[in-house]
Amino acid sequence: MAIDIKVPEMGESVTEATISAWTKKEGDAVKVDEVLAILETDKVSLEIPAPTSGVLKSITKKVGDVVHVRDIMGIIEEGAVASAPASSGAPTPKAEVVSAQPNTGKVNEELPPAARKLIEENKLDVSKITGTGRNGQITKEDVILFMEKGGASASSAPKAAASPEIPRAVVVSANAGPRETVVPMTKLRQTIANRLVSAQHTAAILTTFNEVDMSPIMELRNKYKDKFKETHGVGLGFMSLFTKAAVAALKAYPAINAEIRGTDIVYKNFYDIGVAVGGPKGLVVPIVRNADLLSFAGVEQEIARLAGKVKDGKISLEDMEGGTFSISNGGVYGSMMSTPILNPPQSGILGMHNIVKRAVVVNDQIVIRPMMYLALSYDHRIVDGKEAVQFLVKIKEMVEDPTRLLFEV
Repeated sequence: MAIDIKVPEMGESVTEATISAWTKKEGDAVKVDEVLAILETDKVSLEIPAPTSGVLKSITKKVGDVVHVRDIMGIIEEGAVASAPASSGAPTPKAEVVSAQPNTGKVNEELPPAARKLIEENKLDVSKITGTGRNGQITKEDVILFMEKGGASASSAPKAAASPEIPRAVVVSANAGPRETVVPMTKLRQTIANRLVSAQHTAAILTTFNEVDMSPIMELRNKYKDKFKETHGVGLGFMSLFTKAAVAALKAYPAINAEIRGTDIVYKNFYDIGVAVGGPKGLVVPIVRNADLLSFAGVEQEIARLAGKVKDGKISLEDMEGGTFSISNGGVYGSMMSTPILNPPQSGILGMHNIVKRAVVVNDQIVIRPMMYLALSYDHRIVDGKEAVQFLVKIKEMVEDPTRLLFEV
């Protein structure tokens, strides 16, 4: 019985995606719920599971094809058994890949098509490429990183004797790989690029800065982090403290939690905070819903849950839709200061940065304190400069005196 592999519903306003990889090829045996293909939408990557067990009879949509909801991507012959490979006869395409790459040790037979294409075109040594995908699979990004680091091709191994007719002057680079590698932008990266440009063209973005003494919050964290983890099963980080401080500041200055809708200003009476999380495919911003109603432990648990989904590639569209305000922590990558870009239609985003010990003046004395720069980018069409400055001051006051968070003052 033939079962269609269809493109599933992908969330509100998402109607198309690009096939970035097939994990199986025609004739392969598949098990129900086994991942067959990966789609990239303008927001996330989606894994397409097998609807039944059997044999992948045909693939009707290739890598790079744009597909729409309910399109048929392929067909599974339910209950069929994959035939054993013939012991003789013409070599299969797989055998050609092996012969084209001598001295590679082993070839991953489950290479995604995009990765396989780059490897074949550049005659790369597969055995030297470290895979970071599922079960150690080599991804397209792994191949690109390998080439950027000067990874050699299988054909670039030293010869027994140099060819005398080739002048040494033709050697223009120590890198045995190509001087340039052209890789099409993914659907996700195209959308990110378009939205960043759109945000700068449609909003009057301005950034204001302040600095905060992290000593009190670090002392509080060090004092209770072990007991906190023992009680709640999650670590006590700075993000929950800054999230709660941001919620308090948003309540005090509601314009920063609002958006422009046509000619109206829409003030939000709920606090869904987007928290930027780095993943294998770049930075994504899942939403901590109703952060004002969560405890510190609740915020930490929700951030940990969302970060885990991002790391595993399981983040969904619903996890990232909406949001009234965002927080980005460039400090985890060593950033000293930056000007974060708004996530439309939001009117504000808080940027946290690296914690650095610096000499500061406290009570007319020069002391060494762990300091962090804070940045607030905001839409000047709706938020006045005075409000933006006061917003950052409010966060500074709460971080430097964390008991204010407990008493909400």
